Amino acid sequence: MRRLLLDMRRVYNYVQADKYINTELHYFTFQSISSATNNFSNANKLGKGGFGEVYKGKLVDGQEVAVKRLSRSSGQGVKEFRNETELIAKLQHTNLVRLLGCCIEKQEKILVYEYMPNKSLDVFLFDQEKKGLLDWNNRFVIIDGIAQGLLYLHKFSRLRIIHRDMKASNILLDDYLKPKISDFGMAKLFGINESEANTSRVVGTRGYMPPEYLIDGIISTKVDVFSFGVLILEIISSKMNYVSYDVEHPLNLLGLAWEFWNQGRGLELMDPVLEDTCTPKEVMTCIHVALLCVQDHAMDRPTMSEVVSMLTNENMHLPDPKPPAFFIERHETKDATEVASGDKFGNGSENGESISILVSK
Repeated sequence: MRRLLLDMRRVYNYVQADKYINTELHYFTFQSISSATNNFSNANKLGKGGFGEVYKGKLVDGQEVAVKRLSRSSGQGVKEFRNETELIAKLQHTNLVRLLGCCIEKQEKILVYEYMPNKSLDVFLFDQEKKGLLDWNNRFVIIDGIAQGLLYLHKFSRLRIIHRDMKASNILLDDYLKPKISDFGMAKLFGINESEANTSRVVGTRGYMPPEYLIDGIISTKVDVFSFGVLILEIISSKMNYVSYDVEHPLNLLGLAWEFWNQGRGLELMDPVLEDTCTPKEVMTCIHVALLCVQDHAMDRPTMSEVVSMLTNENMHLPDPKPPAFFIERHETKDATEVASGDKFGNGSENGESISILVSK
């Protein structure tokens, strides 16, 4: 009985300490987060991102959560942390991951999200066994869901939001394999009348950044559009973009898709595991839309409003795509100066991890 009373008091203390500082964001104590994750044990670790590690946790009320503990030596400081927490707390959309709260005690920067049991999209796409669990219908729903989420960020949220790090590992899947966009630590907020900005600090992931952003630091919604186009091609093919797929010509996934498209062999890009479940016309439409999204010049790429219309209106006439950006993959190591000044072939990070580089002005 005495132990039960002590346990009840402990729960009561945690609940009292984990009070709301404002109506939209819940602040947790470090003690409660540590307890929820079994002191951040390796057994609870879900993965590691560019800025820290993610753990599975269980709150005192039994709710399962994903806990993102930012590394103290990571590039994401207090500014990025506040950016992510305050931003996501205000976002409400079925295709965006829900932020439950955060912790800023003991010089920690910790985010607490709703837990996604199926982890991230890359876990399925790039695994020889698990990729078969995603049939064409699943994949089309994922493509459409990501498009809807980006449309909300670009047009219907309180501010125009550029995610800047759209990639397969930042797309989480719920119980029904529906997609949710996550990780807003690199997001850029625009005012109602703003459409473009410049930055000297480029953040993102290799293979997903367009040239005007990587080379000149120009930020617009077309940065996310480009990344989305890469994602579509990865979802269709189960292939990573930052790998060479041709022995004679070092083509990455964009180059491979462009070559197949021009030769009238677009369907050959599709993962063979989808042959029994796909609708060829739907697959070709998605490839067409993807190639429009990854065009070299930002002005040629569609908006997310146009993308959603293209994906949902089967009778809509689509323009012919122009050559994609960064469609050649090169493996030589380049020094930091060359990458920062816009090496046309490096395009960022290794192994799909997020990076931050300075752009020459």
